[in-house]
Amino acid sequence: MKKIWQLWVATALVAILLTACGQEEAKPAEDATPETEQGKETKFPLTVKDVTDNEITLEEPPKAIVSMIPSNTEILYALGLEEEIVGVSDFDNYPEEAASKEKIGGMEFNVEKIISLNPDLVLAHESALGTWDAGLTQLRDAGIQVYTVTNAESFDATYETIEEIGKVTNKSAEATKIVEDMKAKVKDVQEKTANVETKKNVLVEISPEPEIYSPAGNTIMNEMLTMINAENVIADLDGWVKMNPEEIVKRNPDVILTTYGAYTPDATNLVLKRNGFADVTAVKNKAVADVDADLTGRMGPRLADGLEVLAKAIYPEAFGE
Repeated sequence: MKKIWQLWVATALVAILLTACGQEEAKPAEDATPETEQGKETKFPLTVKDVTDNEITLEEPPKAIVSMIPSNTEILYALGLEEEIVGVSDFDNYPEEAASKEKIGGMEFNVEKIISLNPDLVLAHESALGTWDAGLTQLRDAGIQVYTVTNAESFDATYETIEEIGKVTNKSAEATKIVEDMKAKVKDVQEKTANVETKKNVLVEISPEPEIYSPAGNTIMNEMLTMINAENVIADLDGWVKMNPEEIVKRNPDVILTTYGAYTPDATNLVLKRNGFADVTAVKNKAVADVDADLTGRMGPRLADGLEVLAKAIYPEAFGE
């Protein structure tokens, strides 16, 4: 479930519940040419292999790019490639300008639409392999260069993904700057939460009753909580877990965070008024908050902002709030 959630969490719960996926560690893309120095301009023609071992050759920096998932799109915009983006997925909602781009579909993308846009490069994503294989093959058969971006499952892997996309788009220097800025934000947040008086136990809900799902161990959310000196109350479990309300009461989190407020009205009050939760510490102390699912789950330039949002929701006093 984890990979599918990362891809579509901001849009609908049904996407979270589609298919159980493995917990494979993200693999960096391999280059068929010697690796360029970090931050240096890419030399073209460029031949690279993506995470699927598929080799593509770009004769020059791409001038027409189709992005198939929101995280790719956010990275492209951050790299300054808004003019080069000719198509995005139906789920792309950031930045606002992405709404004006041609839409190529969602979990089932429109092959003919993508071909009509005549892209120099299509950025697919490892998380959708298996779902998109047939369509991507059709694109390749039509002579389109398809590069599958590695599925990042950690901060370090996200940094690598940004640099990966920066290289194939001739924006390595910009990619390096984005990563440096993210690392600086992460450092600042961690410094603020390093010496909290009481370490808090946290439960994060990515969907409401009756199908409560929460990120446990081996998830990006678990990593983020650890980074800000908080404890995931279900860290002993693995992946994306369907939670029984009685189990939540038993584990008694100090803080409950929801990430579904964008499509579930009054999300925090639903938790505060949940039957049987009156004695849960988070409910008694009204330590229930909704955080932006895109910021905290989309593996792109805003992930460091998501870390800050989490930290402020759990330890507001550390930020003078």
